[in-house]
Amino acid sequence: MAGAGELEEGVSIFSTQRKRKKSNAAAVVTETEGKEPARAGKVGGKRSRRREEDRGGTSSGTAGTSEARGGEGFKTTGLNAWVCSVCDSLGMKKATPVQSACIPEILTGRDVVACAETGSGKTACFLLPALQMLAKDRVGVFCLVLVPARELAYQALEQLRGLGGNVGGMTGVAIVGGMSVTEQSRELARKPHFVFATPGRLKDILVHDRGCAEAFKRLRMFVIDEADRILDPAFEEDLKVIGEYLPAKRQTLLFSATISKNIEVLREVVMKDCFKWSQHDTFKTVDKVNDQYIFVPEKVKEVYLFHVLQQFAELKIRSAIIFVKSCESCHVLSYLLDELDILAVALHSQQKQKQRMSSLNKFKSGVCPILVATDVASRGLDIPTVDLVINFDLPYVPREYVHRVGRTGRAGRSGRALSFVTQYTIQLLQKIESLTGRKLSEYETEEKVVLKLITRVFAARKAVRLRIEEEEEEAM
Repeated sequence: MAGAGELEEGVSIFSTQRKRKKSNAAAVVTETEGKEPARAGKVGGKRSRRREEDRGGTSSGTAGTSEARGGEGFKTTGLNAWVCSVCDSLGMKKATPVQSACIPEILTGRDVVACAETGSGKTACFLLPALQMLAKDRVGVFCLVLVPARELAYQALEQLRGLGGNVGGMTGVAIVGGMSVTEQSRELARKPHFVFATPGRLKDILVHDRGCAEAFKRLRMFVIDEADRILDPAFEEDLKVIGEYLPAKRQTLLFSATISKNIEVLREVVMKDCFKWSQHDTFKTVDKVNDQYIFVPEKVKEVYLFHVLQQFAELKIRSAIIFVKSCESCHVLSYLLDELDILAVALHSQQKQKQRMSSLNKFKSGVCPILVATDVASRGLDIPTVDLVINFDLPYVPREYVHRVGRTGRAGRSGRALSFVTQYTIQLLQKIESLTGRKLSEYETEEKVVLKLITRVFAARKAVRLRIEEEEEEAM
């Protein structure tokens, strides 16, 4: 598994002492409403030309297709000097291709559909022009951003706080499940300028609270982030209801790392005159990510995983995300790693919001270098220290592979991805390779060396079964 030369050191993934108590981060519970207030409030304080050519990618619309052009600062995007200075202070020296192409179009008020690789700055692509436009016209709820996962709402809110520090009096709120509906309704009634929401929770509030629905009557900008996921049938009813409460005259922006058939249909039927920009024509993974697979027998997958995790220091891995197929698998595998004295936290949809945020914060801060997660963590999360993504279970939908792998190698950095392939999932690997147009290389291991760990791993397996049985008895 070829490494990135610029990484200086890895981390120890092993805990210094046994942890026998239950881990809040790994406990499986039924998702209920919490009593915690929504994370909202003042984002900023008293402190602190449209281009004819697009940088990289292909565009369509009245402007036609343009040639790629070299990297330039944000001044050429049409952003004001104060917005450009904010970018400069945050180390954003050059606009990325998607930003160079789309920001000028957004500033003109045009609808946009954009597809760009993971880690390319899509969130800043709509937040920066939104901040500039808001400064001229403060109308209450100015921008609504829909995201498919709670963690993405909070992450986008944090990005807004960083980018909008010079916009005095600006407010933003995250509206997600697992939090107090009453408190979130109060926050929406105050008409924050930016709302980052998951579709299900926002729909429930709009339907049951007229005051909140009134807050969106003068909405200027509607953003669907991770559009290929949000436009799936699972969110269809939520989107239909939300759309009824939004003004017909608004700007609509769709961003995604992959373009689905639903996005194409929406663009052709509803957004006929929109500006479309795509960085590539296929479902590509980031070029700087080294994609590999490891072929293992199903019965000893955990043994091979334990072997790989022991190579962290040698491979100079700072942190890793391990993707699994279900909440139950996430729960069990996190317990197994705990039994093997490996520091890890779990993240899945059956946790309470407080547990999900706790797991994510421990992982981001480096307290736990391993995150075991379902696809709830496959989109949008931007954690620079993630050097390795492990697909312990291959995704059933091939395009999800692109999103999972996109958690590493972000913003021009290098990364690694390792997929576990068994005798039952060879076809899934072939579908992924066909979709991405990229053949995965094999990660070589010595079977004799790996199987020396089988006794320890199987003993840990047994301990996990007993541990779960004890929990189930206590719950009865």
